[in-house]
Amino acid sequence: MLSKMEQDHLTVKSELKLLNLVQQWFERFCSQHLSKLGWSESQLYRLNLALAEGFTNAVRHAHHALPPETAIEIEVSLWIDRLEIKIWDHGKPFNPDAIAEPEPGTLQVGGYGWFLLRRLADRVVYERSPDSRNCLLIVKYALQEQ
Repeated sequence: MLSKMEQDHLTVKSELKLLNLVQQWFERFCSQHLSKLGWSESQLYRLNLALAEGFTNAVRHAHHALPPETAIEIEVSLWIDRLEIKIWDHGKPFNPDAIAEPEPGTLQVGGYGWFLLRRLADRVVYERSPDSRNCLLIVKYALQEQ
């Protein structure tokens, strides 16, 4: 298994107004590490959008009944061949695979974020951690352009 080249961690309150701070933190990480490795602007844009979707889902859905002080933890890990974003929340677990994908040309309330995430990333996993938190894992491989 390849070792991590770089890693960073951020903990924020469960407030949508902190999305800009989260995205700026991620952009700083990318500018320090990914640009030098040949990651395209398109890949970085997709990852930032995926991070925003994951964070807002945690605030709006996982933490909707929890106090705003409830922490959301975010970790970004750069490997030789990929970038991983992990977002931990304290909400009730659910199965995103149970959400029906909207038919083209139809409207549906909610659920679009999971399909967007799957199109932005190469791998998306949402699972319960042993510490009773949920972890959203977003993976983008270095050489796979969409």
